[in-house]
Amino acid sequence: MDRSESLIDRRPESPSSEVQNCHCFLPYFRPKFGRTVGARSGPAIAQNLQILYSQDLVGFRFPLLRFPVITNGICKQLCLRMFPELSSVARVIEVNNVIEPAEVKPDNSMEWEWLERDHRVYAFLSKGLTSFIRKDCISGAICASSTDNYPEESIRNTLEPSDRVDHRASYWSSKGESNPAVPETLVYKLIANLCVITEVHVQPFRVYFHIGFPIYSAEAVRFRIGRPKFRREVENDIAVESGADQEFTDDKFIWTYASPKFPMAQENRLQKFKLPEPVLCIGGILQIELLGRVQRCWDGLYYICISHVQVVGRPLSPSFDAEILDRSGKCTLKYYPQSEYCLSPPRSPEGEASGPSHF
Repeated sequence: MDRSESLIDRRPESPSSEVQNCHCFLPYFRPKFGRTVGARSGPAIAQNLQILYSQDLVGFRFPLLRFPVITNGICKQLCLRMFPELSSVARVIEVNNVIEPAEVKPDNSMEWEWLERDHRVYAFLSKGLTSFIRKDCISGAICASSTDNYPEESIRNTLEPSDRVDHRASYWSSKGESNPAVPETLVYKLIANLCVITEVHVQPFRVYFHIGFPIYSAEAVRFRIGRPKFRREVENDIAVESGADQEFTDDKFIWTYASPKFPMAQENRLQKFKLPEPVLCIGGILQIELLGRVQRCWDGLYYICISHVQVVGRPLSPSFDAEILDRSGKCTLKYYPQSEYCLSPPRSPEGEASGPSHF
């Protein structure tokens, strides 16, 4: 057996001896990483991560590279370069695996198993962070800053792709304001606690039953991403959302990202707003902030009306989930290796009418 065969078959017993001998391999990987780890270059970094998790590298062909890659947490570092939001992850759990976090200090063999687990989890996470996108990232409507008439003009109507449902108009309407600068907000629950968001689509409503067919758009729009302060309270809001009782209160949420302002056109079409770069939402809450009013109604007040909202992104469930540990946002990253992809939950039925609409 020659030297190369003995290296392939040999199983190193301790990290220290292997790290000292592996530097001759690292230059082959440095050029691949050098141009990508300085910025969020998703596909390129994902390719590097897949190389780091390939069977050739962590399996048998290059056993000498296992220690510097795994002990230095290279996969985790590259995930953090793509999405700094992952810095809030305090620990990793591979569900149904015997390796679980413990208070006692592990021996060397157990510590190595933990390092391998983290490496494996972050490598698979990278595939989810950079894979295909979906258009059904909204699972439900939580609340609106105001609603003119519930439920005919409920925020839940914005979940419908058409502005007409069962021969009636389908849209959300704010209350009227004499000051056109008064903003409005719509808050939605995403399909997963972990979602990569790339775009948000908003369609203003054209009042086709008024003379002139006016469009009640906003002047500009901005998006916020975050988490609820108290998850159970938000889940109750989704279940019992009802008019003024569920109008928006900002103290229920913690916002971790705010987009720049995007100008809106006063046009009856699905307007697409692409974020400057993909954003990882940890917590599953998205807010649409509608800034400035442009259209008066017959009562002399300004309104904003939205017929449909979409969130384009990639939910990481059910393979991954995040459990918020405290108010600071520290969380546990949970990985479910055996999970299969699931569909969005069904929407809840509307309530009963409360009064006539201005439209």
